[in-house]
Amino acid sequence: MKKNAKLIGLGLLIVLLFLGNAAQFYKLNFVDQLSNILYDYRLQWTMPRTVDERVVILDIDEKSLKEEGRWPWSRDRLAVLMDKLFDQYGVQVVGFDVVFAEQDESSGLKVLQQLGQTQLKGDAAFQYVLAKISPQLEYDHLFASKIKNRKVVLGYYFTNLEEARVSGLLPASALPVSTFTNNPISFQRFNGYGANLPLLQQAAFSAGHFNPIIDADGEVRRVPMLIAHDGAYYESLSLAVVRALFDQLTIQPGFVDEYAGLEWLALGQDKNTLKIPVDAEVAALVPYRGEQGSFRYFSIADVLHDRVNAAHLKDKIVLVGTTALGLQDMRSTPVGKVFPGVEVHANLIAGILDQNLKHRPAYMEGVEVLWILLIGCALSVWLPLMSPLKAVGMAMMVFAASWGVSVGLWQYSNIYLSIANSLLMVTMLFVLNMSYGYFFATRTKRQITERFKNYVPAELVDEMSQHPEQLVSMDGDSREMTMLFSDVRGFTSISEGMDSKNLSKLMNEFLTPLSRVISKHEGKVDKYMGDCIMAFWGAPKPQPNHARNAILAGIEMQQTLRELQPHFKAKGWPEIHVGVGINSGRVSVGNMGSEVRVAYTVMGDAVNLASRLESITKQYGVGIIVGENTRRAAPDFVYRELDQVKVVGKDKPVAIYEPIGLVGEVSLAVQDEVERFHQARQFYCAQNWGQAEQQLLSLQDLSPNVALYKIYLERVTHFRREPPAQNWDGVFVFHSK
Repeated sequence: MKKNAKLIGLGLLIVLLFLGNAAQFYKLNFVDQLSNILYDYRLQWTMPRTVDERVVILDIDEKSLKEEGRWPWSRDRLAVLMDKLFDQYGVQVVGFDVVFAEQDESSGLKVLQQLGQTQLKGDAAFQYVLAKISPQLEYDHLFASKIKNRKVVLGYYFTNLEEARVSGLLPASALPVSTFTNNPISFQRFNGYGANLPLLQQAAFSAGHFNPIIDADGEVRRVPMLIAHDGAYYESLSLAVVRALFDQLTIQPGFVDEYAGLEWLALGQDKNTLKIPVDAEVAALVPYRGEQGSFRYFSIADVLHDRVNAAHLKDKIVLVGTTALGLQDMRSTPVGKVFPGVEVHANLIAGILDQNLKHRPAYMEGVEVLWILLIGCALSVWLPLMSPLKAVGMAMMVFAASWGVSVGLWQYSNIYLSIANSLLMVTMLFVLNMSYGYFFATRTKRQITERFKNYVPAELVDEMSQHPEQLVSMDGDSREMTMLFSDVRGFTSISEGMDSKNLSKLMNEFLTPLSRVISKHEGKVDKYMGDCIMAFWGAPKPQPNHARNAILAGIEMQQTLRELQPHFKAKGWPEIHVGVGINSGRVSVGNMGSEVRVAYTVMGDAVNLASRLESITKQYGVGIIVGENTRRAAPDFVYRELDQVKVVGKDKPVAIYEPIGLVGEVSLAVQDEVERFHQARQFYCAQNWGQAEQQLLSLQDLSPNVALYKIYLERVTHFRREPPAQNWDGVFVFHSK
């Protein structure tokens, strides 16, 4: 717990974040978006996708507009529609998802009356006919007479627009004004409305608003069953239609004693009471049965022209609405981005009758808060203590439990429990723990890796970190590589003349730049052996130019050391000179050692020869000696062939060379000097001591500081006194390392 205190604290902060949102102290929009998405998926998975025959939609569709003309139609046609629906087809209730806010003057009666008061005022015949036909031309009165004493429910709307105005006549309040005096409820409230003509409203059985609640994503998932306006409460179109169906059932608000919130609206008072569960805004969730077409649609023109089978409308609930795009009554819903508003009301009516409306009671907010608190605190403490595998299992288990509880309540209790907060919280807690563990482990791994690269080739460390299972492998790999050894000349006498502190500084200040040169040319420092550096090229990753890179490194090492001499002199340190031996060949490379300790290194005869070549550099007075294999592998250098030698531990002679520089970068004078030395060696090997001596003396006059010429002159003098055997091949044999 102490070790993971910081991680646990971060987890609890995440819990508090979602706890506050669930308790509605503030609003996290992304949580609401996820909640809507999850609600929509759940709704779509559980929809019956069947056609409900009880509710029929009379569609003011494009066909009807083509036959009857543009909307609104004259009310005499609607009067005919009422007679047909109730008398001919025998419907039970008609609900209008349209509003009749303006007078119908399409009959021309107003013009006739104006003529009767002016030009034809004294025409008795005209006045007689006008009086006789006036009742037939008063279409609003005609329509009002046809809906009177019939179960016709008109529609209207509320608005809060700044230019909101009041027009028409609202129906009577669905509940007494004092009903909710002692219960503060978050009703949808509006300051304006567009209602029906008083004449029509007074004749209608009732009326209901068709205002939906549009969520932040623009979709309709709820409809307020009651809306508050000017101290009164007005019912929705769907609620008004159901009440009309059952002869205006009374509305009884439903409260739970422990809560002040409204939980449901009850229609009636007997055992057959219909309950409409509502949320904090007195809205009901729309129980969509499926996509558009879950109810039968008939073109209203077909009804007017008797083209509909009477059995399809007998005893049905009829809703008059529109799917014509020009009349702008299409909504975005969870089951369709373009969905007729009239079918939203049809779904609500069917849901009320079936008593299958989903419900999110006020106490579910408390349930969600407790659930978040319980699982959040548990996961905040447990996840940091678990292994990654167990943490995945725990997170998945809690995730599944949240989902399962929510689905179970939805399916078997019609209760909607939002789990967006809990699912996001579980996900974030899991991600926090995994990412914290990952970044912590990665940082530690990176620190170890960077430190380890000081001891082992960087590429090998990267390979080991990616494939840790291979760490214990002792298998070697045979490949062509190039090895380099460098050693300080006269280090023993240097170390004897310095104290340990200055000696340590001296070693650091020449080993570091030389090692950087090796790395620059893609070499790997194998080990430091006191003042000696061992490096190699061609592993862990293959390098086609391993010999060339090693020679370039050796040349630059000598140059770097020359540049360091003034710095050493300024500190009172002695001059440092190193010999470099380079050889190429097939060696074994890999993890070598024992179960106690393993080292990544190279082994083989070619390695030993590189070490011997370094040790004889001082014998020839040169800074670098390379073997014959190296010269063949890197032909783009100018070489001076130094000798044919047998080193300690080798039976066969090997040719040794001094690399002068890259071809094209060595001056003609130097190349000529190298060629003249090769001629001198030819005379030497042929035991032509006079010609050899003459050539060597000439070279010595040209370059008196080259120790190689003096060495060969001494050999010529020796062999003149003590000639070699007749079969002498020019090979010089070393008897010590």
